[in-house]
Amino acid sequence: MKIILKNGDSLELSAGASCQEAAQAISEGLARAAVAAKVNGKLVDIRHTLCEGDSLELVTLKDKEGLEVYRHTCAHVLAQALKTVYPTCKLAIGPTIDNGFYYDVDFKTPITMEDFAKVEAEMKKIIKSNLPIERFTLPREDAIALMSKYHENYKVELIRDLPEGEEISFYKQGAFTDLCRGPHLPSTGKIKAFKLISIAGAYWRGDEKKKMLTRIYGTAFAKKEEMDAYFEMLEEAKKRDHTKLGKEMKLFALTNEGRGFPFFLPNGMVLKNILIDYWRQIHRREKYVEVQTPVILTRSLWETSGHWDHYKENMYTTKIDGEDCAIKPMNCPGGLLVYKMSPHSYKDLPIRMGELGLVHRHEKSGQLHGLMRVRCFTQDDAHIFMLPEQITAEIKGVVRIINEVYTLFGFKYHVELSTRPENSMGSDEDWEAATSALRAALDDLKLPYVVNEGDGAFYGPKIDFHLEDSIGRTWQCGTIQLDFQLPQRFELEYVGEDGQKHRPIMIHRVVFGSIERFIGILIEHFAGKFPVWLAPEQVRVLPITDRAAEYAQALADFMNESGLRASADLRKEKLGRKILDAEMEKVPYKLVVGDKEVEEGTVSVRRRGEGDIGAMTKEAFLSMLQEEDKTKKIF
Repeated sequence: MKIILKNGDSLELSAGASCQEAAQAISEGLARAAVAAKVNGKLVDIRHTLCEGDSLELVTLKDKEGLEVYRHTCAHVLAQALKTVYPTCKLAIGPTIDNGFYYDVDFKTPITMEDFAKVEAEMKKIIKSNLPIERFTLPREDAIALMSKYHENYKVELIRDLPEGEEISFYKQGAFTDLCRGPHLPSTGKIKAFKLISIAGAYWRGDEKKKMLTRIYGTAFAKKEEMDAYFEMLEEAKKRDHTKLGKEMKLFALTNEGRGFPFFLPNGMVLKNILIDYWRQIHRREKYVEVQTPVILTRSLWETSGHWDHYKENMYTTKIDGEDCAIKPMNCPGGLLVYKMSPHSYKDLPIRMGELGLVHRHEKSGQLHGLMRVRCFTQDDAHIFMLPEQITAEIKGVVRIINEVYTLFGFKYHVELSTRPENSMGSDEDWEAATSALRAALDDLKLPYVVNEGDGAFYGPKIDFHLEDSIGRTWQCGTIQLDFQLPQRFELEYVGEDGQKHRPIMIHRVVFGSIERFIGILIEHFAGKFPVWLAPEQVRVLPITDRAAEYAQALADFMNESGLRASADLRKEKLGRKILDAEMEKVPYKLVVGDKEVEEGTVSVRRRGEGDIGAMTKEAFLSMLQEEDKTKKIF
């Protein structure tokens, strides 16, 4: 039989050959490295039997899918070990997550992290045994009978909830069998490096009314060196934790009186306003207009937009004058109303309408995390209303802004194109046109991207920008969403060159995403050591003696009057203590002044992380600092 390889070449194999045999036919090295395969685009086990004309892509641990298969197999090894060490425990689910996996388990005997050593020891035995992992399927009633025999009531519930006609597959390794869609590694011995890392509570199926299970988290890597590097990154991430640094640097506060609603303190407001000023500067240059729309709008508006049907569980609602209203979770419906307030001609388009809108979204308390996951935030939104022929140019314009901003902060990024989700609205034709337009713009820009199937917004496909911080973590921030639906639902119009009324096309886009979350990312990216232009306090003057205190204050006043942010530390503390405190608070520059500096009208300059860089006149220092501030230099 003939199969088609990823590069388009064909490969002749005997009838009934497996993906493993196909890998063997290509090369010994590939046969050793392959852990799974994609057949006709579907991820399958390496032992999967091929058919005439199948397209085949072999998957190794260098591929994202390969690592997911590897980690999912490790979750099954964990489950087998738990059933050995705790025979009365009942298994729920064990999916993969970024960099690892977890398994939810119902224990009769409570387990703590101190028990991880004996569980890991059992996992190592299973791995050393190199047990073959075999897939088999059963009819529904037989599947229920099997899991009932093992007293796995959570598995029985999952099987009963599967749609009629759904294939019910299991994986067996040694004496252990688990319900699973797969795929998996061919044997347990393929696992080389793993570790159990934490424990948490998790409601069965995420329902607070159901039983609290124990969730055991683990991680697994293809090589021990990669796992060691991952744990080094985690240690570095702890040092950079924005909730810790935000408190130390007096940037923001999180209180029980407003869970999920952050308080910005004076230093934090300086940082936030700097980002907002920068945002306004580049958007004025790009000919955006700025609007502000109400925080509370009527239910009928959210029904028109589709949010009431698709997003209501995340919205805060209230009644005003007996009418249902919602606190806005998005800015777009307000922007659509602003567009409708005036008649428009094709000559007016594109209209680029920006809004720094405060939005509120309900998040479960267990999902809240610092500034990264909050219940209210400022979204640096913009909505572009345009002609069909302007789509590519406008997308390019947004990409250019996003690239400029991320490059300024030192972020690398990668791009994903997210396509139509299941619960979307609109016609197939509109979705196809919108998706094709996004693809065309990316291809025209020669911007590499991956496709994220089914993860678009309910009203249109989108381009997401995932930035990489200084220790290699990725964060989804910028997005460009192309929308044919809301202009129709809100009956937006413009008068075309033909004198007839037409519907505009709409782009939703953000650059920072959430300003609050972006601040959290920046804190961790820079480890709190902000460049001069972002630092809430740019320079601190440190008098050595009381005799220099007046000069120190005059210097700080001089800096502030010149448009910089400075203070003088006039405490009756030793100089070493003052320097240490300024370093701990991550002030970029310290000016040490004593009798000599007072007499000569100079300053002794210390740069954060470098120490003493020499003496200079106050005018020379001011000029240097102003240049760093103006050029947004990063050090």
